[in-house]
Amino acid sequence: MVDNDSPRLDVIFRALGDATRRGILARLALGEKSIGELAEPFAMSFAGASKHVKVLEDAGLVRREVRGRTHICRLEAAPLASADQWLSHYERFWTGRLDTLEQLLREDDARKTANRKNRPPQGE
Repeated sequence: MVDNDSPRLDVIFRALGDATRRGILARLALGEKSIGELAEPFAMSFAGASKHVKVLEDAGLVRREVRGRTHICRLEAAPLASADQWLSHYERFWTGRLDTLEQLLREDDARKTANRKNRPPQGE
């Protein structure tokens, strides 16, 4: 289990807590992009996109390389593993709960079906 008090985990979830940053990560999952390319679908300035990239860099989710005047970014997915590990604990919890709920609903449906079959037809 990942340490719940991990400051690194806090930084990762803070970075993932913004829809624009999640969108940037989704685009970077397709391959390297410049800051300008990352800014384009969000109709934001280079400076705005650069600030979002900085938050992602601080979380270790993005690596930026300067090539001449162009800032090229690429996804660094490894830190997502600790977030995934933390979330998977709760996924197992909810999967177990939902499995139990499904079983109870199936039993309830079976009981209702059995009651309908055992009930005399109306009008007799």
